Amino acid sequence: MEPMTPMRPIPGAYVNTPAPPTANPARRRLFTEASSSGAAATTQLGAAPAPLASTMAPGPEINSGLMTPQAREDLPPVAKAAQVVNQTLQLDDSYPDLDSYCRPGASSDYEMQSSDSSWAPFHVVRHHNIPDKVFEHLNAGEVFTKLGLFAEIGYAWASIDSSLFLWDYTHPNPELIGYEEATHTITAVALVPPKPGVFVKTITHVLVVATTSEIILLGVSATPTPSGSKSLTLYSTRMSVHRGGSDVSFIVGTKDGRIFLGGESDTDIHEIFYQQEERWFSSRCGKINHSHPGWSAVVPSLAGLPFGSRQQEWLRGLYVDDTRNLLYSLSNRSTIRTYHMEGPEKLTKVIEKDKTSCLRDFAHMADSSPLFTDKTNIVALSPIPATEASKLHLMALTDTGCRLFLSATSSASYTMGGATSLAPQSMQLQFVKFPPRESPTRIRTLNGQIIDSQLDKTSRALDPSALGFRFSPGYFFDVVRKHPNQDMLFVSAPDTGRIKVTQPASALKYFEQGTWIELENGNRTIEIGLTTAPFAAAKQPLGFGNELAVQFDQVPGEFAVLTNTGVHIVRRRRLVDIFAKALGNCVSASDDALEREVRKFINQYGRVETIAAALAVACGQGSDLRTGTGRGMDRNTENLARAAFIEYGGQPRLAESDGKQSVSESVRLSSRHDALALYLTRLVRTLWKAKVVQVGSGSDISSTIPTSKLVTIQENVERLRNFLEANKSTIQGLAPPSERLFGRQEDIANQKEHQALHALQKLMESISEGISFVLMLFDERVSDIYARLDAVSQQQLKDLTYEQLFSQTPGKELAKVLVKAIVNRNIASGANVETVADALRRRCGSFCSPDDVVTFKAQEQLQRASEQAHNSPVLRALLAESLRLFEQVAGSLTPANLTTAVEQYISLKYYAGAIQLCLTVAQQKDRGNTALSWVNDGKPANDSRKKAFDERKICYNLIHQVLDKLESDFAGEPELVDGRPTLAATKRMEAYNVVNDSSDEVFHFDLYEWYIEKGWTDRILSIDSPHVITYLQRLAETDFRHAELLCRFYTTRSRFFEAAQVQTNLAKSDLNISLKDRIILLSRAKGNASVNTIGISRQQQQQLNHEASELLEIAHIQDDLLERLVADPRIPEERKAEIEEFLDGPIRTLTDLFNDYADQANYYDLCLLIFHAADFHNPRTILDTWNNLINQSHFEAEQRREYWEIVQAGGDLPAGVIAPIAEPPLPYVYVSQQIQLIAHRTSLDSLIFPVNSLLPVVCAYAINNGQDASIGADPCWPIQLFLNLGVPHALVVQVLENVLDTQEAPFTGRRRKLVVQWIAMAVDMWVREVERRGAMAAAAASGASGSEAVMGSWVSELLGRADQVLTQIAGTGATLRGGAASDAEEIASLRRTVKGLKRSVDMLLGGEMARMSFFR
Repeated sequence: MEPMTPMRPIPGAYVNTPAPPTANPARRRLFTEASSSGAAATTQLGAAPAPLASTMAPGPEINSGLMTPQAREDLPPVAKAAQVVNQTLQLDDSYPDLDSYCRPGASSDYEMQSSDSSWAPFHVVRHHNIPDKVFEHLNAGEVFTKLGLFAEIGYAWASIDSSLFLWDYTHPNPELIGYEEATHTITAVALVPPKPGVFVKTITHVLVVATTSEIILLGVSATPTPSGSKSLTLYSTRMSVHRGGSDVSFIVGTKDGRIFLGGESDTDIHEIFYQQEERWFSSRCGKINHSHPGWSAVVPSLAGLPFGSRQQEWLRGLYVDDTRNLLYSLSNRSTIRTYHMEGPEKLTKVIEKDKTSCLRDFAHMADSSPLFTDKTNIVALSPIPATEASKLHLMALTDTGCRLFLSATSSASYTMGGATSLAPQSMQLQFVKFPPRESPTRIRTLNGQIIDSQLDKTSRALDPSALGFRFSPGYFFDVVRKHPNQDMLFVSAPDTGRIKVTQPASALKYFEQGTWIELENGNRTIEIGLTTAPFAAAKQPLGFGNELAVQFDQVPGEFAVLTNTGVHIVRRRRLVDIFAKALGNCVSASDDALEREVRKFINQYGRVETIAAALAVACGQGSDLRTGTGRGMDRNTENLARAAFIEYGGQPRLAESDGKQSVSESVRLSSRHDALALYLTRLVRTLWKAKVVQVGSGSDISSTIPTSKLVTIQENVERLRNFLEANKSTIQGLAPPSERLFGRQEDIANQKEHQALHALQKLMESISEGISFVLMLFDERVSDIYARLDAVSQQQLKDLTYEQLFSQTPGKELAKVLVKAIVNRNIASGANVETVADALRRRCGSFCSPDDVVTFKAQEQLQRASEQAHNSPVLRALLAESLRLFEQVAGSLTPANLTTAVEQYISLKYYAGAIQLCLTVAQQKDRGNTALSWVNDGKPANDSRKKAFDERKICYNLIHQVLDKLESDFAGEPELVDGRPTLAATKRMEAYNVVNDSSDEVFHFDLYEWYIEKGWTDRILSIDSPHVITYLQRLAETDFRHAELLCRFYTTRSRFFEAAQVQTNLAKSDLNISLKDRIILLSRAKGNASVNTIGISRQQQQQLNHEASELLEIAHIQDDLLERLVADPRIPEERKAEIEEFLDGPIRTLTDLFNDYADQANYYDLCLLIFHAADFHNPRTILDTWNNLINQSHFEAEQRREYWEIVQAGGDLPAGVIAPIAEPPLPYVYVSQQIQLIAHRTSLDSLIFPVNSLLPVVCAYAINNGQDASIGADPCWPIQLFLNLGVPHALVVQVLENVLDTQEAPFTGRRRKLVVQWIAMAVDMWVREVERRGAMAAAAASGASGSEAVMGSWVSELLGRADQVLTQIAGTGATLRGGAASDAEEIASLRRTVKGLKRSVDMLLGGEMARMSFFR
């Protein structure tokens, strides 16, 4: 029956699931075996390669490399180079396995690097926040919430009570995929492989959801999207099973679809089984208890009963090793249980190893350690696959940060050929890796060698370890939880280079590089997962961990670290990345920095490995980007790498000989040759031994290597060839012989070096052409070509490897047979010989006919098209054919041929074809895209890359002519006629589709520049292309007008945040922009930053808005200062010009504005505004400035009134004084205006507007300067001023109370009556406010807080004391002056007012108390 899946979809999104590692049998080797990859097998296409003469010396002190192979002198250069490649492959495949450097014992050897060091083994490359929508759901959770990671598909998940949500954490605004059909709280979630044959093929995973009541299985379909992520769809399978009494907290799955469960209530292992349909004795879905099968599964454990003798034990985790069919469990008592998966539904416990056993094993290996005692707990396990180690099975991490490597053995392990499928019977502690030292004691000698100190078994650097993860080939992640609210992440990896170069005579050590990755404050690590494919440099333990061998072939490992705030992506740094970054640090360093860095690499990793890394960097590798992405290497770094390759590559020399070998056979080639061979070998290692094709059912032919991979390899080989060709004059062995005389031995050595390098160059050429041939083969119908071959050729094609195609005569001969088959097939299908020749020329030059044949054919088609002007179908076909032919030879078209073709296309109104041809020619003329790098570097003068740009420019100018002609030909034509597009509209659309769809970045830049020259800026704004943004961003850095255009571009697409960024950066720039324009820019930026933009977080908006607001405030101060200084009569005109030049431009610092201008000019109001903008905290200085401002304002007001009186009297004013047009305000009014201005500009900032000290100053000013009723002013104007500004009544009354009580000058004697009058006025207004709003509402409306902000008994007491003060003043007055009637009446009236206010306050307080007692 065909497998079926119920097709009821649940919303889906994105994903990627790497296939589980293939199970390779692992056996105990009693004798060393040769690597299979190094062995050569004889096939029908050629003999095995000659035996290897020697191996590459691994030691760092040895400078030379491979001995010249003993090969027949008549072998062609390509075959000789192929032998070197095979020898290098064998050397890479002999990398030590994990068992060899994790032998019984212990180690604490690390080379620690800082996180920002170029030598750091890992670095954080991205951070993805948890979506706000998820936090909203999490905050709404009531019972149980949990976060997790499905790193293999790029998704994270969150369970909130009974709901489950998944999202693509790589997406900036992901869609939440919800499953909300569960009725009970979710306790665990896992994504496992499906069981074969149960679901349809579109189901790639099974989502297991465990709740407190049941376990539910959901089908998951993860399909790739063009962006590289996964689209996820959930399907209901109607499969669920009752959970039972055991808790389910851990769920794991095997590669064949088995699902195991465990929980924190016991140590039982359960399994979920499911099938396509129900059977007689089994349902579609069920659950088995493997720990207590049958009735014992439902009988309570004695440990849980009151009389149970043992402490309750439960699980802390489950772990699967698919390569050995083993399942591990870890309990809270640090007991490790090993289960063997024998049959489809069988699980047998084979080993139980408790903590005591581990301690006993450790005691036999090393002395005691405080890090490994009976109080130590194991917190995590990590299985080690059989492909990585044949003996070691498991790594356990303790809470003190120790890694315990355990091996498991069976009786069959000790016999030759023993069955590795048998279950292990015992487990032993093999090796302990202690934490790194808290204070590193490692030192380096003068030659760079590292001297290790003694074993440190007491370091608490990783204590306490909360979580731990190990990924092949030894990437270790340790979550250290020293602080309750922040985790530290310790990461380490094997130092592959040091392990590789360890001398055979010395014991291998587990060298590691480590670093700390600090997560943001408040981050707690939840889970860590591998997002890339599992690492494997080989299919067996020997050579498995050789990261150096695959650093140019596999993407560097990336890991997702899930925290409570988001997902951090951590990437492994390859040796080439480390070398490139180290060289990058030398660019601006001293002259000897390069030598020190290269010597350091040579001493640590050997000369050959170092020179190979230098060659790779010089060829564009090591840009710290993922393999296959565009190169981003700095040109200066490449130059340093080139210098390292050339200068430190060593010399060929004659090795000591026993006389049995000829002199030429004793030549030891230079490390430069060995490095070149090593780099080339690692570029092609994937395909070298691989077969070219694989034949499926029905003679379906496919490529064993993806064509995209072939293209990448070919590009890398081409870069290497171009590098050697460009530098052949300086590379010894490629350069012409030196004029100085050599001895005979040196001549022989140099001759052999030249021959070896030439052989490698020829092999590179053969590889490039061979890959082109294979790509061409798969562009054709390979199955048709295969059918045309005879039986012998068909078998040879099945057996053909890339090695044979590249380097062996039978492979070349078979290629010629395939070429004939391709030609015959094309002829049979009606194609001509020129077509086939052109295809061969483009794919592999040695098989093609001259380009002129194709060019003439294209011109012929074009001529025939001009004769068919009235036959539209034939005309279109001929034009398309001519364009196709021209594009095939675009790289060799001369400017004259191109111009002629474009002119003919224009005459035939084939505008789209003319543009397409020009673009293709531009691309083919500069396939390395050097013109783009020249443009990106700022178009430096006297640069060889300018030639490539000039050749492109010829093509672009022709495109401009085409577009001009297109617009002029159809200028008056309508777009639509009877609702249908006209010919003009169709031609215009076709042409501009070609323009807009072009991926040529240089062309887009040139086109936009042409648009601006033509004044067609609206066209730029209407184009949706990333190139427009790049172009405008570059121009915006130097041109204010283009920056405005970029802002318009952003705002028309509702990208307000980017527009605000541009405007803010413009306002901060040094461009020639006036201060007024900068204020306008900042105002617009503030507005744009306040508008929500998709994909921009609220925090980003607030940060940008805050920055724009601060700059705008400073700009306003600077503008006020500029206007004030320009109008200041004290400043001479020449100085004003200097001031205007300085201030009417970039926004200056507050320090410059204050020290150089505001303070010197005595602009005290602006000084206060500067204090506010600078967050100045010196209250004494601020109060002094207020005093100066009040005194200055009073003086200016009096002076203006004096001038007014002179004008009114008809007198003459002093020279330079402008006559006032209206009566100036009284001094206290002018002072009030100044105070109001500062209050509004600073929003009553308590630092700049300190009411406690400022109000007494203003009151004292009113008294000292007679600004009272004597001049017609309201005696209470200071109080009225502060209350009108919004100062709370309570604060005003409290300040006045302090003034009354302290009796400081001038508030002494009878002047205290005025203070009482102010208090009465403030309390009166307060009482009215309370009567109108209520006490609490009035306090809230005033913005005051605290108990004293509400009218209380203290106000009544204050009024009582005020009455007493008036009584004292009245008595004093009667004694001194006999009691003047008017003064006595005034005091009596004020006393009545105070007493009346006191009664009002008491009544209000009584009412409030009554209401409060009522509510009690």
